[in-house]
Amino acid sequence: MAETTYFPRYLILGGAMISGVLLALAVHMLGARYGLDLGGLWRSDTREFMPAGAAIAWWLIAGVGFSGGYFTANLMHSAVSGQIPQRMRHFLIAVGVLILAGVGQAASAPSPIPTISGVLAGLAALCLGAAMAFCGAYFAMRKG
Repeated sequence: MAETTYFPRYLILGGAMISGVLLALAVHMLGARYGLDLGGLWRSDTREFMPAGAAIAWWLIAGVGFSGGYFTANLMHSAVSGQIPQRMRHFLIAVGVLILAGVGQAASAPSPIPTISGVLAGLAALCLGAAMAFCGAYFAMRKG
């Protein structure tokens, strides 16, 4: 019987973090296209304390970053030991390509967000996605 091999923990952690950050940025770009932007946090023309769209975008980005890091770390840990069927791997790759293609199309259109607000929102989404992807991957690695 073949011995089970494992990726180094840092490789799994790094791959899961990159995947979680990419998914969080994808959700940020798609959400901005539909009016859920973090840029609402820095606008001074609204009378509300915090627009609901900014709060929903904040939680969506955090949730997708965390779950993307967590599930990617679990999948990488399972894939190297041969526990994922070949068809499931192909399905996951196809879903990832379709998500990134949709984000690329959304990102290529003109942005409805002002430039400075869009840059700040993108940096906030990147930092939030990175932090939450790290937390998700770290929890998945501690569990396994």
